[in-house]
Amino acid sequence: MSEELTPKTTGSFKVVVYSDDRQVRQDVRLALGRRPAPDLAELDYVECATGPALIPLVDKGRFDLLILDGEATPTGGMGLARQLKDEIFNCPPILVLIARPQDAWLATWSRADAVSAHPINAVLLADAVTGLLRGKLTKSSVVATA
Repeated sequence: MSEELTPKTTGSFKVVVYSDDRQVRQDVRLALGRRPAPDLAELDYVECATGPALIPLVDKGRFDLLILDGEATPTGGMGLARQLKDEIFNCPPILVLIARPQDAWLATWSRADAVSAHPINAVLLADAVTGLLRGKLTKSSVVATA
């Protein structure tokens, strides 16, 4: 395995968790823990509770992943996902939490990179997050070596 494709085990991944519900934010952090997979670096969480605060936060910060609550009110995570993908150059991967399987088509519309069930299933959420972070590392490596 070349050095560029070596999983990131040092430093940390910066992850935004957006929800108007403090319990949802806590459930996401507890489900993922500090390290969702042994071959990945630790997660460094930044919480956000309002849509108007999320856009400038993501615009200013260098985040590796955004986890958005599709059920948040008054600004839902799916609408924010679409807005972020439209407005932020090189927007980080976005995972949207959805309450109903029927909402998966909305997540596609929102340009989310992944979805996970709400209420949180720790195993499924960790799998989705791990896949997105590994994908981000692979893309970064390809760009760096091109």
